[in-house]
Amino acid sequence: MAGKKKTTFAKMNREAKVREKRLASSLRKEQRQRDRAAGVVVEDQVEDLSHLDVEFVEGVIPDSSVNR
Repeated sequence: MAGKKKTTFAKMNREAKVREKRLASSLRKEQRQRDRAAGVVVEDQVEDLSHLDVEFVEGVIPDSSVNR
């Protein structure tokens, strides 16, 4: 006899999301390793925080080129 299914759809959706996130992360990691092996230099991209409605974001060094 088969027992009653005890896993909810919400839990299955959460688990699927975690699996997708892990897969995406591992793909990015593999791409970085391939780029590094090929000698490709990738510069970090500066995130634009001008859309935030605050003067100061903790842990972020202000860029003097941004005019407010």
